[in-house]
Amino acid sequence: MNLSEQSQFASKANQLLSWGHWFTFANIGLALVISLGYLAADTSPTTLMGSIYLVLNWVGHISFLTFMAFVLTIFPLSLVFPYPRHIRGMAAILATLGASLLALDAFIYFNLGYHLSLSALEQIISLTWQTFVQGSLLATFIAGACVFLILAFELIVSNHCWRHLAQLKQISCGKKITAVLVSCFAMSHLLHIWGDANLKFDITKQDNVLPLSYPTTAKSLLAKNDLLDLDLYNQERDLSLSAISQNYQLPDNIPACSASTQKQTAAFLVFETDAQLQQYLIEQAHPYFAIDTFLQPALSQDTLFNLIYGLPAYYKPALMGNQATPAWLDPTLSVSIDGFTDFNYLNTDAPQPTLSFINANAHSQIQADLIFAFSLAPNQARPIHSSTLYVNDNNLPLQSDIVQPMDLLATIVGQLWQCDEVANTTIMGHNLYHAEQETGINYTQGIFVAYKKDRITLIEPDGSFKNISAAQGFALEHRLDVPFLVESIKKLKQFNH
Repeated sequence: MNLSEQSQFASKANQLLSWGHWFTFANIGLALVISLGYLAADTSPTTLMGSIYLVLNWVGHISFLTFMAFVLTIFPLSLVFPYPRHIRGMAAILATLGASLLALDAFIYFNLGYHLSLSALEQIISLTWQTFVQGSLLATFIAGACVFLILAFELIVSNHCWRHLAQLKQISCGKKITAVLVSCFAMSHLLHIWGDANLKFDITKQDNVLPLSYPTTAKSLLAKNDLLDLDLYNQERDLSLSAISQNYQLPDNIPACSASTQKQTAAFLVFETDAQLQQYLIEQAHPYFAIDTFLQPALSQDTLFNLIYGLPAYYKPALMGNQATPAWLDPTLSVSIDGFTDFNYLNTDAPQPTLSFINANAHSQIQADLIFAFSLAPNQARPIHSSTLYVNDNNLPLQSDIVQPMDLLATIVGQLWQCDEVANTTIMGHNLYHAEQETGINYTQGIFVAYKKDRITLIEPDGSFKNISAAQGFALEHRLDVPFLVESIKKLKQFNH
Protein backbone atom coordinates (compact mmCIF):
# COMPACT_ATOMS: atom_id res chain seq x y z
CA MET A 1 0.00 0.00 0.00
CA ASN A 2 2.83 2.33 0.81
CA LEU A 3 4.58 1.59 -2.45
CA SER A 4 1.36 2.16 -4.36
CA GLU A 5 0.81 5.56 -2.74
CA GLN A 6 4.38 6.60 -3.48
CA SER A 7 3.98 5.49 -7.08
CA GLN A 8 0.73 7.39 -7.43
CA PHE A 9 2.32 10.49 -5.85
CA ALA A 10 5.29 10.33 -8.25
CA SER A 11 2.98 9.80 -11.23
CA LYS A 12 0.94 12.89 -10.41
CA ALA A 13 4.10 14.92 -9.85
CA ASN A 14 5.51 13.81 -13.22
CA GLN A 15 2.26 14.64 -14.97
CA LEU A 16 2.16 18.08 -13.36
CA LEU A 17 5.75 18.76 -14.36
CA SER A 18 5.02 17.77 -17.94
CA TRP A 19 1.90 19.93 -17.89
CA GLY A 20 3.90 22.77 -16.36
CA HIS A 21 6.36 22.81 -19.25
CA TRP A 22 3.60 23.25 -21.85
CA PHE A 23 1.86 25.78 -19.62
CA THR A 24 5.16 27.69 -19.48
CA PHE A 25 5.54 27.59 -23.27
CA ALA A 26 2.11 29.20 -23.61
CA ASN A 27 3.06 31.90 -21.11
CA ILE A 28 6.31 32.57 -22.93
CA GLY A 29 4.22 33.39 -25.99
CA LEU A 30 1.98 35.69 -23.95
CA ALA A 31 4.96 37.40 -22.33
CA LEU A 32 6.57 37.98 -25.74
CA VAL A 33 3.40 39.69 -26.95
CA ILE A 34 3.15 41.90 -23.83
CA SER A 35 6.85 42.78 -23.98
CA LEU A 36 6.42 44.29 -27.45
CA GLY A 37 5.50 47.40 -25.46
CA TYR A 38 9.14 47.72 -24.37
CA LEU A 39 10.35 47.57 -27.97
CA ALA A 40 7.80 50.17 -29.05
CA ALA A 41 8.93 52.58 -26.32
CA ASP A 42 12.37 53.21 -27.85
CA THR A 43 13.70 54.01 -31.30
CA SER A 44 14.71 51.04 -33.42
CA PRO A 45 18.40 50.13 -33.75
CA THR A 46 20.17 51.71 -36.71
CA THR A 47 22.56 48.86 -37.49
CA LEU A 48 22.04 45.25 -38.56
CA MET A 49 23.85 43.88 -35.49
CA GLY A 50 21.74 46.08 -33.25
CA SER A 51 18.56 44.73 -34.82
CA ILE A 52 19.76 41.13 -34.53
CA TYR A 53 20.62 41.68 -30.88
CA LEU A 54 17.21 43.25 -30.28
CA VAL A 55 15.39 40.15 -31.53
CA LEU A 56 17.71 37.65 -29.81
CA ASN A 57 17.61 39.52 -26.51
CA TRP A 58 13.83 39.97 -26.66
CA VAL A 59 13.15 36.27 -27.28
CA GLY A 60 15.89 34.91 -25.03
CA HIS A 61 15.49 37.23 -22.06
CA ILE A 62 11.68 37.17 -21.88
CA SER A 63 11.70 33.36 -22.23
CA PHE A 64 14.27 33.09 -19.45
CA LEU A 65 12.24 35.33 -17.11
CA THR A 66 9.07 33.33 -17.76
CA PHE A 67 10.82 30.00 -17.24
CA MET A 68 12.42 31.23 -14.00
CA ALA A 69 9.00 32.37 -12.77
CA PHE A 70 7.78 28.79 -13.35
CA VAL A 71 10.81 27.29 -11.59
CA LEU A 72 10.39 29.53 -8.55
CA THR A 73 6.61 29.17 -8.15
CA ILE A 74 4.74 26.40 -9.95
CA PHE A 75 7.56 23.85 -10.00
CA PRO A 76 8.04 23.62 -6.20
CA LEU A 77 4.27 23.64 -5.66
CA SER A 78 3.93 20.69 -8.03
CA LEU A 79 6.46 18.69 -6.03
CA VAL A 80 5.16 19.56 -2.57
CA PHE A 81 1.44 19.68 -3.32
CA PRO A 82 0.78 17.46 -6.39
CA TYR A 83 -3.00 17.90 -6.63
CA PRO A 84 -3.77 18.77 -10.29
CA ARG A 85 -6.98 20.73 -9.83
CA HIS A 86 -5.54 22.98 -7.13
CA ILE A 87 -2.17 23.40 -8.84
CA ARG A 88 -3.80 24.37 -12.13
CA GLY A 89 -5.94 26.97 -10.41
CA MET A 90 -3.05 28.42 -8.41
CA ALA A 91 -0.83 28.41 -11.50
CA ALA A 92 -3.44 30.36 -13.47
CA ILE A 93 -3.70 32.96 -10.70
CA LEU A 94 0.08 33.27 -10.30
CA ALA A 95 0.58 33.53 -14.05
CA THR A 96 -2.12 36.20 -14.24
CA LEU A 97 -0.37 38.21 -11.55
CA GLY A 98 2.98 37.84 -13.31
CA ALA A 99 1.62 38.78 -16.75
CA SER A 100 -0.29 41.75 -15.29
CA LEU A 101 2.83 42.94 -13.52
CA LEU A 102 4.78 42.64 -16.78
CA ALA A 103 2.08 44.65 -18.57
CA LEU A 104 2.18 47.32 -15.86
CA ASP A 105 5.97 47.50 -16.07
CA ALA A 106 5.78 47.83 -19.87
CA PHE A 107 3.23 50.63 -19.44
CA ILE A 108 5.51 52.41 -16.94
CA TYR A 109 8.52 52.00 -19.22
CA PHE A 110 6.62 53.25 -22.26
CA ASN A 111 5.50 56.41 -20.44
CA LEU A 112 8.40 57.13 -18.06
CA GLY A 113 11.40 55.39 -19.62
CA TYR A 114 12.30 53.19 -16.64
CA HIS A 115 11.04 50.09 -14.88
CA LEU A 116 9.20 49.51 -11.62
CA SER A 117 11.44 50.37 -8.68
CA LEU A 118 11.19 51.72 -5.17
CA SER A 119 13.31 54.76 -6.04
CA ALA A 120 10.69 55.85 -8.60
CA LEU A 121 7.65 54.86 -6.56
CA GLU A 122 6.25 58.39 -6.34
CA GLN A 123 6.32 58.94 -10.12
CA ILE A 124 4.88 55.47 -10.78
CA ILE A 125 1.99 55.91 -8.37
CA SER A 126 1.27 59.36 -9.82
CA LEU A 127 1.18 58.02 -13.39
CA THR A 128 -1.05 55.03 -12.62
CA TRP A 129 -3.40 57.13 -10.47
CA GLN A 130 -3.80 59.83 -13.12
CA THR A 131 -4.27 57.27 -15.89
CA PHE A 132 -6.54 54.67 -14.33
CA VAL A 133 -8.28 56.51 -11.47
CA GLN A 134 -8.49 60.19 -12.39
CA GLY A 135 -8.34 59.48 -16.14
CA SER A 136 -11.16 58.43 -18.43
CA LEU A 137 -13.46 55.52 -17.65
CA LEU A 138 -12.30 53.96 -20.91
CA ALA A 139 -8.73 53.63 -19.61
CA THR A 140 -9.98 52.03 -16.38
CA PHE A 141 -12.22 49.66 -18.35
CA ILE A 142 -9.38 48.67 -20.70
CA ALA A 143 -7.04 47.95 -17.77
CA GLY A 144 -9.65 45.79 -16.05
CA ALA A 145 -10.51 44.03 -19.30
CA CYS A 146 -6.83 43.23 -19.92
CA VAL A 147 -6.49 41.59 -16.50
CA PHE A 148 -9.71 39.62 -17.08
CA LEU A 149 -8.55 38.47 -20.53
CA ILE A 150 -5.19 37.39 -19.12
CA LEU A 151 -6.95 35.37 -16.40
CA ALA A 152 -9.27 33.78 -18.97
CA PHE A 153 -6.27 32.91 -21.15
CA GLU A 154 -4.44 31.32 -18.22
CA LEU A 155 -7.46 29.23 -17.18
CA ILE A 156 -8.11 28.04 -20.73
CA VAL A 157 -4.46 27.18 -21.37
CA SER A 158 -4.11 25.48 -17.99
CA ASN A 159 -7.12 23.23 -18.55
CA HIS A 160 -6.34 22.58 -22.21
CA CYS A 161 -2.76 21.50 -21.48
CA TRP A 162 -3.96 19.13 -18.75
CA ARG A 163 -6.77 17.54 -20.76
CA HIS A 164 -4.62 17.08 -23.85
CA LEU A 165 -1.39 16.21 -22.06
CA ALA A 166 -1.13 12.83 -23.76
CA GLN A 167 -1.35 14.40 -27.22
CA LEU A 168 1.10 17.16 -26.27
CA LYS A 169 3.65 14.58 -25.15
CA GLN A 170 3.59 13.16 -28.66
CA ILE A 171 4.62 16.49 -30.17
CA SER A 172 8.33 16.39 -31.03
CA CYS A 173 8.88 20.12 -31.50
CA GLY A 174 9.01 20.83 -27.76
CA LYS A 175 12.73 20.11 -27.53
CA LYS A 176 13.38 22.12 -30.68
CA ILE A 177 11.53 25.13 -29.28
CA THR A 178 13.52 24.83 -26.05
CA ALA A 179 16.77 24.66 -28.03
CA VAL A 180 15.83 27.80 -29.98
CA LEU A 181 14.99 29.75 -26.82
CA VAL A 182 18.19 28.67 -25.05
CA SER A 183 20.22 29.54 -28.17
CA CYS A 184 18.67 33.01 -28.33
CA PHE A 185 19.49 33.59 -24.67
CA ALA A 186 23.11 32.45 -25.06
CA MET A 187 23.72 34.26 -28.36
CA SER A 188 22.30 37.51 -27.03
CA HIS A 189 24.76 37.45 -24.14
CA LEU A 190 27.68 36.62 -26.42
CA LEU A 191 26.65 39.42 -28.78
CA HIS A 192 26.40 41.85 -25.87
CA ILE A 193 29.92 40.93 -24.72
CA TRP A 194 31.19 41.55 -28.25
CA GLY A 195 29.29 44.83 -28.54
CA ASP A 196 30.56 46.09 -25.18
CA ALA A 197 34.16 45.21 -26.06
CA ASN A 198 33.96 46.88 -29.49
CA LEU A 199 31.99 50.00 -28.46
CA LYS A 200 28.87 49.01 -30.41
CA PHE A 201 26.51 51.37 -28.64
CA ASP A 202 23.60 50.36 -30.84
CA ILE A 203 23.77 47.13 -28.82
CA THR A 204 24.73 48.32 -25.35
CA LYS A 205 22.21 51.16 -25.31
CA GLN A 206 19.52 48.45 -25.16
CA ASP A 207 20.84 47.27 -21.78
CA ASN A 208 17.89 48.42 -19.73
CA VAL A 209 15.04 48.05 -22.23
CA LEU A 210 13.75 44.75 -20.88
CA PRO A 211 13.02 44.23 -17.16
CA LEU A 212 15.67 42.67 -14.93
CA SER A 213 18.28 42.93 -17.68
CA TYR A 214 21.68 44.60 -17.64
CA PRO A 215 21.89 47.50 -15.17
CA THR A 216 21.85 50.91 -16.77
CA THR A 217 25.17 52.75 -16.84
CA ALA A 218 25.79 56.41 -17.53
CA LYS A 219 27.33 55.37 -20.83
CA SER A 220 24.31 53.37 -22.01
CA LEU A 221 21.94 56.11 -20.81
CA LEU A 222 23.76 58.75 -22.89
CA ALA A 223 24.01 56.44 -25.90
CA LYS A 224 20.28 55.72 -25.73
CA ASN A 225 19.52 59.46 -25.84
CA ASP A 226 22.14 60.26 -28.53
CA LEU A 227 24.21 62.29 -26.06
CA LEU A 228 27.30 60.07 -26.12
CA ASP A 229 30.27 61.54 -27.97
CA LEU A 230 31.76 58.50 -29.70
CA ASP A 231 34.84 60.40 -30.85
CA LEU A 232 35.52 61.52 -27.30
CA TYR A 233 34.91 58.04 -25.98
CA ASN A 234 37.43 56.61 -28.44
CA GLN A 235 40.02 59.34 -28.11
CA GLU A 236 39.14 60.61 -24.60
CA ARG A 237 40.20 64.06 -25.69
CA ASP A 238 38.25 65.66 -28.53
CA LEU A 239 34.81 67.14 -27.85
CA SER A 240 32.38 67.57 -30.72
CA LEU A 241 28.85 68.93 -30.35
CA SER A 242 28.05 68.83 -34.05
CA ALA A 243 25.91 65.70 -33.76
CA ILE A 244 23.50 67.34 -31.30
CA SER A 245 23.85 71.04 -32.04
CA GLN A 246 21.08 71.68 -34.57
CA ASN A 247 18.09 70.21 -32.76
CA TYR A 248 15.78 72.96 -31.56
CA GLN A 249 12.11 73.44 -32.28
CA LEU A 250 10.36 76.62 -31.19
CA PRO A 251 7.47 75.83 -28.85
CA ASP A 252 4.01 76.18 -30.39
CA ASN A 253 1.32 78.58 -29.18
CA ILE A 254 3.54 80.78 -27.04
CA PRO A 255 1.27 83.22 -25.17
CA ALA A 256 1.91 86.95 -25.44
CA CYS A 257 3.87 88.83 -22.78
CA SER A 258 3.71 92.41 -23.94
CA ALA A 259 5.27 95.45 -22.31
CA SER A 260 3.05 98.09 -20.75
CA THR A 261 3.44 101.37 -18.92
CA GLN A 262 3.26 99.42 -15.66
CA LYS A 263 5.96 96.94 -16.66
CA GLN A 264 8.73 96.73 -14.09
CA THR A 265 12.32 96.80 -15.26
CA ALA A 266 15.03 94.29 -14.42
CA ALA A 267 18.79 94.02 -14.88
CA PHE A 268 21.50 91.39 -14.68
CA LEU A 269 24.87 92.73 -13.56
CA VAL A 270 27.62 90.34 -14.57
CA PHE A 271 31.15 90.93 -13.25
CA GLU A 272 34.27 89.27 -14.57
CA THR A 273 35.77 88.71 -11.12
CA ASP A 274 34.43 88.39 -7.61
CA ALA A 275 36.67 91.25 -6.45
CA GLN A 276 34.95 93.64 -8.87
CA LEU A 277 31.57 92.41 -7.67
CA GLN A 278 32.46 92.97 -4.02
CA GLN A 279 33.76 96.46 -4.79
CA TYR A 280 30.47 97.29 -6.52
CA LEU A 281 28.46 96.06 -3.52
CA ILE A 282 30.50 98.24 -1.15
CA GLU A 283 29.76 101.34 -3.21
CA GLN A 284 25.99 100.82 -3.22
CA ALA A 285 23.78 102.77 -0.81
CA HIS A 286 21.00 100.21 -1.11
CA PRO A 287 21.96 96.83 0.39
CA TYR A 288 22.13 93.68 -1.69
CA PHE A 289 21.11 90.37 -0.20
CA ALA A 290 23.12 87.21 -0.75
CA ILE A 291 21.87 83.86 -2.06
CA ASP A 292 24.36 81.04 -1.58
CA THR A 293 24.88 78.12 -3.94
CA PHE A 294 24.48 79.92 -7.23
CA LEU A 295 25.43 77.23 -9.76
CA GLN A 296 26.72 78.32 -13.14
CA PRO A 297 28.77 76.76 -15.97
CA ALA A 298 32.50 77.44 -15.78
CA LEU A 299 32.42 78.50 -19.43
CA SER A 300 31.25 82.12 -19.36
CA GLN A 301 29.50 81.98 -22.74
CA ASP A 302 27.39 79.06 -21.50
CA THR A 303 26.45 81.05 -18.39
CA LEU A 304 25.40 84.02 -20.51
CA PHE A 305 23.44 81.75 -22.84
CA ASN A 306 21.60 80.31 -19.80
CA LEU A 307 20.88 83.83 -18.63
CA ILE A 308 19.71 85.29 -21.96
CA TYR A 309 17.90 82.35 -23.55
CA GLY A 310 16.79 80.56 -20.39
CA LEU A 311 18.01 77.25 -21.85
CA PRO A 312 20.98 74.92 -21.33
CA ALA A 313 23.92 75.28 -23.70
CA TYR A 314 22.78 72.05 -25.36
CA TYR A 315 20.82 74.38 -27.66
CA LYS A 316 23.52 77.04 -28.00
CA PRO A 317 24.97 76.02 -31.41
CA ALA A 318 21.53 75.97 -33.03
CA LEU A 319 20.24 79.24 -31.57
CA MET A 320 23.40 81.34 -31.62
CA GLY A 321 24.44 79.91 -34.97
CA ASN A 322 21.20 81.18 -36.49
CA GLN A 323 21.16 84.32 -34.32
CA ALA A 324 17.68 83.31 -33.24
CA THR A 325 15.63 85.46 -30.88
CA PRO A 326 14.86 83.86 -27.49
CA ALA A 327 11.41 82.29 -27.53
CA TRP A 328 10.33 84.18 -24.41
CA LEU A 329 11.10 87.59 -25.94
CA ASP A 330 7.92 89.19 -27.22
CA PRO A 331 8.48 91.75 -30.04
CA THR A 332 7.06 94.52 -27.85
CA LEU A 333 9.64 93.90 -25.13
CA SER A 334 12.96 95.71 -25.34
CA VAL A 335 16.25 94.29 -24.14
CA SER A 336 19.70 95.81 -23.85
CA ILE A 337 22.89 93.75 -24.03
CA ASP A 338 25.82 95.88 -22.95
CA GLY A 339 29.36 94.53 -23.14
CA PHE A 340 28.68 91.01 -24.43
CA THR A 341 29.62 91.12 -28.10
CA ASP A 342 28.61 87.51 -28.77
CA PHE A 343 24.97 88.44 -28.15
CA ASN A 344 24.82 91.94 -29.68
CA TYR A 345 22.48 90.71 -32.41
CA LEU A 346 19.68 90.62 -29.81
CA ASN A 347 19.85 94.35 -28.93
CA THR A 348 16.69 96.37 -29.48
CA ASP A 349 16.69 100.12 -30.10
CA ALA A 350 14.94 101.38 -27.00
CA PRO A 351 15.97 104.29 -24.73
CA GLN A 352 14.59 102.53 -21.65
CA PRO A 353 14.96 98.75 -21.99
CA THR A 354 12.68 96.45 -20.05
CA LEU A 355 15.51 94.04 -19.33
CA SER A 356 19.25 94.73 -19.38
CA PHE A 357 22.15 92.28 -19.52
CA ILE A 358 25.16 94.32 -18.45
CA ASN A 359 28.88 93.65 -18.30
CA ALA A 360 28.96 95.67 -15.13
CA ASN A 361 32.68 96.15 -14.54
CA ALA A 362 32.61 99.72 -15.83
CA HIS A 363 29.27 100.66 -14.24
CA SER A 364 28.64 102.08 -10.80
CA GLN A 365 24.93 102.93 -10.69
CA ILE A 366 22.22 100.84 -12.31
CA GLN A 367 18.55 101.77 -12.11
CA ALA A 368 16.04 98.89 -12.21
CA ASP A 369 13.24 97.50 -10.08
CA LEU A 370 14.90 94.11 -9.70
CA ILE A 371 18.63 93.57 -10.02
CA PHE A 372 20.61 90.35 -9.88
CA ALA A 373 24.39 90.64 -9.57
CA PHE A 374 27.03 87.91 -9.76
CA SER A 375 30.54 87.24 -11.02
CA LEU A 376 31.54 84.77 -13.72
CA ALA A 377 33.36 81.61 -12.80
CA PRO A 378 37.16 81.83 -12.67
CA ASN A 379 39.33 79.65 -14.88
CA GLN A 380 39.13 76.14 -13.48
CA ALA A 381 39.10 72.52 -14.52
CA ARG A 382 35.60 71.93 -13.17
CA PRO A 383 32.73 72.28 -15.64
CA ILE A 384 30.49 74.04 -13.09
CA HIS A 385 31.11 76.65 -10.43
CA SER A 386 29.22 77.43 -7.23
CA SER A 387 29.30 81.05 -6.03
CA THR A 388 27.10 83.70 -4.40
CA LEU A 389 24.31 85.60 -6.10
CA TYR A 390 23.19 89.04 -4.93
CA VAL A 391 19.75 90.58 -5.33
CA ASN A 392 18.41 94.00 -4.36
CA ASP A 393 15.10 92.58 -3.09
CA ASN A 394 15.20 91.12 0.41
CA ASN A 395 11.61 89.88 0.02
CA LEU A 396 12.59 87.26 -2.54
CA PRO A 397 11.39 83.95 -1.04
CA LEU A 398 14.07 81.50 -2.09
CA GLN A 399 12.31 78.22 -2.91
CA SER A 400 15.28 76.18 -4.08
CA ASP A 401 18.46 74.72 -2.62
CA ILE A 402 20.32 75.58 -5.83
CA VAL A 403 19.83 78.59 -8.12
CA GLN A 404 20.95 78.65 -11.76
CA PRO A 405 21.08 81.50 -14.33
CA MET A 406 17.98 80.06 -16.06
CA ASP A 407 16.05 80.42 -12.79
CA LEU A 408 16.73 84.16 -12.71
CA LEU A 409 15.21 84.73 -16.14
CA ALA A 410 12.24 82.51 -15.26
CA THR A 411 11.70 84.60 -12.11
CA ILE A 412 11.70 87.89 -14.00
CA VAL A 413 9.42 86.70 -16.81
CA GLY A 414 7.10 84.69 -14.58
CA GLN A 415 6.95 86.79 -11.43
CA LEU A 416 8.05 90.35 -12.16
CA TRP A 417 6.15 90.53 -15.46
CA GLN A 418 3.34 88.11 -14.51
CA CYS A 419 3.96 85.93 -17.58
CA ASP A 420 4.01 82.51 -15.98
CA GLU A 421 2.77 80.73 -19.10
CA VAL A 422 5.57 82.20 -21.19
CA ALA A 423 8.18 81.20 -18.61
CA ASN A 424 6.82 77.66 -18.29
CA THR A 425 6.62 77.21 -22.07
CA THR A 426 9.97 78.64 -23.17
CA ILE A 427 12.39 78.61 -20.20
CA MET A 428 13.86 75.61 -18.39
CA GLY A 429 14.45 77.47 -15.14
CA HIS A 430 12.31 77.68 -11.99
CA ASN A 431 10.48 80.75 -10.74
CA LEU A 432 12.13 81.40 -7.35
CA TYR A 433 8.83 82.68 -5.95
CA HIS A 434 7.01 79.43 -6.63
CA ALA A 435 6.90 76.13 -4.75
CA GLU A 436 10.17 74.59 -3.68
CA GLN A 437 12.16 72.98 -6.49
CA GLU A 438 14.67 70.33 -5.48
CA THR A 439 15.80 69.28 -8.95
CA GLY A 440 17.25 70.90 -12.07
CA ILE A 441 19.37 70.30 -15.16
CA ASN A 442 22.04 71.99 -17.24
CA TYR A 443 24.52 71.19 -19.99
CA THR A 444 27.97 72.65 -20.60
CA GLN A 445 31.04 71.66 -22.59
CA GLY A 446 29.39 68.38 -23.52
CA ILE A 447 28.73 67.49 -19.87
CA PHE A 448 25.21 66.75 -18.69
CA VAL A 449 24.45 68.23 -15.26
CA ALA A 450 21.54 67.14 -13.07
CA TYR A 451 21.00 68.02 -9.43
CA LYS A 452 18.67 66.85 -6.69
CA LYS A 453 18.87 68.92 -3.51
CA ASP A 454 22.59 69.14 -2.66
CA ARG A 455 23.71 66.24 -4.89
CA ILE A 456 24.94 67.12 -8.37
CA THR A 457 25.49 64.39 -10.96
CA LEU A 458 27.94 65.12 -13.79
CA ILE A 459 27.91 62.76 -16.80
CA GLU A 460 30.88 63.24 -19.12
CA PRO A 461 30.61 62.84 -22.92
CA ASP A 462 32.50 59.53 -22.64
CA GLY A 463 29.83 58.09 -20.32
CA SER A 464 31.74 58.36 -17.04
CA PHE A 465 29.95 60.05 -14.16
CA LYS A 466 30.50 61.41 -10.67
CA ASN A 467 28.41 62.87 -7.88
CA ILE A 468 29.50 65.97 -5.96
CA SER A 469 28.09 68.14 -3.19
CA ALA A 470 26.72 71.45 -4.44
CA ALA A 471 27.51 73.29 -1.21
CA GLN A 472 30.96 71.87 -0.46
CA GLY A 473 32.16 70.51 -3.79
CA PHE A 474 33.51 67.20 -2.48
CA ALA A 475 32.85 63.88 -4.21
CA LEU A 476 29.91 61.77 -3.06
CA GLU A 477 29.66 58.00 -3.13
CA HIS A 478 26.29 57.40 -4.73
CA ARG A 479 24.99 54.99 -7.34
CA LEU A 480 23.47 56.14 -10.60
CA ASP A 481 19.87 57.23 -10.02
CA VAL A 482 18.43 55.98 -13.31
CA PRO A 483 14.78 57.14 -12.98
CA PHE A 484 15.86 60.63 -11.98
CA LEU A 485 18.40 60.89 -14.81
CA VAL A 486 15.92 59.59 -17.40
CA GLU A 487 13.45 62.32 -16.38
CA SER A 488 16.27 64.89 -16.43
CA ILE A 489 17.37 63.94 -19.95
CA LYS A 490 13.76 64.12 -21.12
CA LYS A 491 13.61 67.67 -19.79
CA LEU A 492 16.90 68.57 -21.48
CA LYS A 493 15.62 67.34 -24.85
CA GLN A 494 12.07 68.72 -24.64
CA PHE A 495 12.75 71.23 -27.42
CA ASN A 496 14.36 68.70 -29.78
CA HIS A 497 12.86 67.92 -33.16
